[in-house]
This record gives sequence, structure tokens and C-alpha cells, in this order.
Amino acid sequence: MQVWTYLFPILAVDILNPVLFAFMVYAAGGARPALTSGAMLAGHTLAYLAAGIVIGLSLEQILEYLAEPKAIDFAIGGMLGGALVWLALKTVRDKGDRPQEPQAKLTLLSAFMTGAIINFVGIPFALPYFAAVDQLLKADLSGLQIVLNLSAYNLLYALPFLLVPVLVLVMGERSKATLARINEWLERVSSVLMPLLIGILGLVLILDAALYFARGEGLW
Repeated sequence: MQVWTYLFPILAVDILNPVLFAFMVYAAGGARPALTSGAMLAGHTLAYLAAGIVIGLSLEQILEYLAEPKAIDFAIGGMLGGALVWLALKTVRDKGDRPQEPQAKLTLLSAFMTGAIINFVGIPFALPYFAAVDQLLKADLSGLQIVLNLSAYNLLYALPFLLVPVLVLVMGERSKATLARINEWLERVSSVLMPLLIGILGLVLILDAALYFARGEGLW
């Protein structure tokens, strides 16, 4: 589907945030590490999908209420673009809170809930995800198609993070040092790439909105 031409770059930016990976490494340090880190990922993914559906349905109702939904779609995209550029400038190195030393053992339920909480706390700042939802609405899809595409987006988002439980299963205790190195590398890379990619994505959305209002047609 053509909309994925624009969703894949947004997904790449979204995945780069190292906060979830850091929490999963933390979860993998306790008892039943593969199951616990997997439960945390499941909680985060399901909460992310639920939030995306709520956001999509809310925006869709707003667009139906307004007279020119197409113009509003691009206006929302432009505002998101401006917010992304601001975020790129404001949070060059700030990637959010990291888990500290364990205070209590994580159960499967508490890991699942922690994953969901990480997601809900971060939703106001999940601007790439808002941009993805906006692109789906702009594609003029049915409600079912939006939900299916959001589900696919969230499954693809979760795939790289499956590395944590997989490494734990394959390597056992040796995985801790490997995961710590990956986590450190991810933080270094994301501190450079994430602001850059967020800024580029923001500028593209601003240009898309500007072209629409200038000539009646956006970039796509």
C-alpha cells in the first residue's frame, strides 16, 4: 500500500528511542528474564496500539465534524512537523527516564503493566506516532484498514525489541553483558541520529502542509 512509503521512515524514527530497550534490559536482569522482558514488550505494544486507535478515531471524528477535512489533515501534519522540529532542537540528548537499580522483583503482570505505563507516560511526546496516524487518516482509509495498518505498524515496531528475550534465551547469563553493550551503543547512536531524523521528518511535514495550502496538493 502506498501509505507505507511514508510510514516506514516514520517507523524508523519511532524505533530509535532507546527508553523501552533500556527498560527491557532492566527486566531481563531479574527472574525469568525472557518471559519478563517479553511481557514488558507485550504491554508496551498493546498499549501503543490502543492509544493509536483512540487517537485515530478521535481525529477522524474531528475531521468529520469540520467542513474541510483534507485541509485540516494537512494543518495537523504541519503542526506536528513544527512540534517535531522543536523536539529535535529541544531534546538533542534527553531520551527520558531510565530504570535505576531494581527495587523489587518484576512479575510477569508487573512487567506487562510497566510496559504499558512507559507507553502511556510517553504518548504526549510520541510525535512520530501521531504523524503515522495522521498519514493513515490522510490516505482516506476505512476504519478497519486504519486499525489493520496500525496493528502492522506496532508489530513492526516491536520486532527489534524482541532481540532482548531472544538473546536471553540463546545466551543465558552471557546475554547481560551483550545487552548492556547494545543498550550503551543504542543510546550513543540515538543521541545523534534521533534528533536529526526527527528534525528531517518535521521539516518534511511542514513542507507537505505548506505545498498543500500554496498549490492545493502536498508532497504525496
